[in-house]
Order: sequence, then structure tokens, then C-alpha cells
Amino acid sequence: MAEEHDELNMRRRKREELRQKQRREQRRLRITLIAAAVVLLGCAAGIFFIARSSQTKSVQTGAPLQTTAPATRPNQTEATQATTSRQRNTQTVIHIKAAGDLNITNKVVESGLAATGYDYTQAFMDVAPVLADADLTVLNFEGNICGEPYGTERASAPREILQGLRSAGVDLVQTANSYSIFNGLIGMTSTLRAVEEAGLQGVGAFASDADYRKSGGYTIVEVQGVKVAFVAFTKGLGGMGMPSGSDNLVNLLYEDYDSTYRTIAKDAITKTLDRVNAQKPDIVVALLHWGSEYNDVISDSQKNIVSLLQKNGVDVILGTHPHLVQQVEYDPLTGKFVAYSLGDFFGDAVRGGSNYSIIVDLEITKDTDTGSTRVTDWSYTPIYTLTETECDGYRRVVRIREAMAAYEGNFVDKVTKECYDAMTKALTRITERLKGE
Repeated sequence: MAEEHDELNMRRRKREELRQKQRREQRRLRITLIAAAVVLLGCAAGIFFIARSSQTKSVQTGAPLQTTAPATRPNQTEATQATTSRQRNTQTVIHIKAAGDLNITNKVVESGLAATGYDYTQAFMDVAPVLADADLTVLNFEGNICGEPYGTERASAPREILQGLRSAGVDLVQTANSYSIFNGLIGMTSTLRAVEEAGLQGVGAFASDADYRKSGGYTIVEVQGVKVAFVAFTKGLGGMGMPSGSDNLVNLLYEDYDSTYRTIAKDAITKTLDRVNAQKPDIVVALLHWGSEYNDVISDSQKNIVSLLQKNGVDVILGTHPHLVQQVEYDPLTGKFVAYSLGDFFGDAVRGGSNYSIIVDLEITKDTDTGSTRVTDWSYTPIYTLTETECDGYRRVVRIREAMAAYEGNFVDKVTKECYDAMTKALTRITERLKGE
């Protein structure tokens, strides 16, 4: 099992402390409201009792009125508060957020150019409040950190891009994808080391066989008492094959991962999930780099993989690779959740549909009374990759609705009219794509 990093833990603890403070304030407010309601009810009952007694005694005896407050009300209030407190304490709610592909290209690298080197703060600034407002946040890092030259040709980026992700609130990055070994095992090892040094947790690829055996092929993170297991698989490695004796270093969905993608690696997948389940996690999240690029078709092979994973304990499937938003399937009864593709989080945004995507927010509830943990709700934030000509010359990721509101409010750094129209269309297409339309 991979060790958690100090910075990852520190950010997570701060978010937990903030949420606990909010819960305490909400609890105090609810208790105050309950107490106020009980007092009002008691007053109303007392007034009614006095009025009724006055009428009765005046007629029967003419005796002076004597009023006594109901003795049972305070005890009832305490019992109600205690019961409510016990009910609340049986459930723990956490949020996991996920974004799609971060593609390392010339334009993406150049978006971080600064006077003193590279700085990606501005590239992720607008979506940082979304990414950071979760217990755990994950995305797919599709590239390498293996030195210059940077850009498309080697899919290599400066280390500062990982630091930018960390500062924006990302906790885990999927490293099992088409670019895992794009620069050989040396490039992969360098990337995984950089991920760790940035305070992030990589998922799905391993620097050595010893690391693979130590991790078991998965990562477990515990947050607020909820044990979350992450496992990542890729359909292939960009047509490349792993060197002999290194097959375990990247989790693969297919046995023929370097050619036709027809034979699902059932034994390898099942064995990994068996090891995951042996750790008794509360919930299992699978990050899958699969499907076909720029294609909306969900293949029979993908559906078979979904079935295989769910039968072996996977609760959540988060897909990447097609560069387009694809349909989401959610069963509120079982809590099973499948997002076939979250789209491109940040990239060139040249191909149609790749300039917008979503950050999905999963509400996960652990109920100690029933012993169940499942996805109890979900939502998403639509995002858009602004190109250099659509705003103020800086390529960056923005929230669509907020950017549109800035345009409508005639803000100084508003997007162009053409970009506003494109965002309007993107909102409609995201809704349609999530439904599989």
C-alpha cells in the first residue's frame, strides 16, 4: 500500500477541519432551532391550558388561576437532541472530485511560461476552488516529467505543472495511460519520482517490481474514517510494449494491449481487485484509460469490463482517453457509478468537443448502522479551456457558467463573443453527452 505524503495529509486535514467546523456550526443551529420550536410549542400549550383552565374554573368554582409550566418538556427536548445526534453520528459523508485528461503539448507547456521560468498558477486558478473543495481530487496526467525539451514531441513537461496541480487542490494523478512509457522506463521512473516530490500520489504505474509488490497494484487513502481504494488501468501504452520482465509496472486492461485490444486481461484484473478487497476498503474507485479517441461509441468490450469490475467490488469507474465527455450511468439503489469519459481537463482544445469537459463531484456516504458505503449523489462543474485568442492572451481552464456571467456583466477580462457562444453550446452538449445523446 502506498504511503501518504505529508503535504497531501496536511491539505486533507485542513479541509477536514473546515468541514468539521461547518458541521459543528450547523449542529448548533439545528439544536437552537429545535429548542426554539419546543419552547414555542410549550408556550402555545401553556396559553391554551391557561385559557381552558380559566374558563372551567371560573364557571365551576371561581377559584384564582394557577399556572405551572409542563414538567416534561425539557426532558423531551434533551431526548430529541440526543436521538438526533446519534442519527447524525452514524453517517460520514465525503466528497471525491475527478477531472479528465491533462495532455502535455506545446501549448499546454507554454501556458505556464513566466519571467523566471514556469508557473501554472494562472492556468488552474479559476478551477482551483472546485478542485480544492473535496476530500480527495484526482485527474489523469497524460505525459512525462523527464526534462527538456518540453512539449508535444516528447510529451515532457516542467515539474512546475505538478506543483500547479498540487496548489490547485489535486491529490492523486493517474499515471497508467498511453504516455506511461512514452520516454521509456527511465521516463516513467522520473515522472513517478516527480509526482511524489510534488506531494501527489500516483495511481496505476510503478517505478520497479519491488514498488509494485509493495503496493499490490493499488492505493488506499483513508479520509474522515472512510477507507478509499484507488486502482487504475490503461487499455494500452500508445502502441508500445513493456520490456521483458516489466509487465507488472503498469496496470493493463488487455492482454493484447499493444495491438488489437480484444482480449481482456481478466486474470490480472481480478487478482489486483482480490488484493484490494482483502484490505476491506469502504469503497473502490477504478480509474480507466480506455475507449477510442474522439469517438462517442461505448464498445461491448468496455461494457464487459464494467461488468467484470463491478462483480469484483468496484463501486466507481472514472474514464478518460476519448478527449470527449461521454455518458454517465448512476444507480441510486446500489450506488454504482460509471463515467465513461470525463473529457479533456486541459489540452490543445483544437478538436471539436475537446475544449469543454466536466469536473465530477461524488458524494459518498458511510453508514455505520447499515455497514454500507456508497455513492449517494453526484453533480458536476462544466469547464472550458480558453485559448490565447478567446480572452486576454492566456491559455487556462475556466468554469463555464462563471465565465459566461463575467461576459454578461461586461467584466474587463471577459471572453470574446465567439467564445461566449461556444460556451453556450458547450453547456447544451455536455448535458446531452452525459445522457449518451
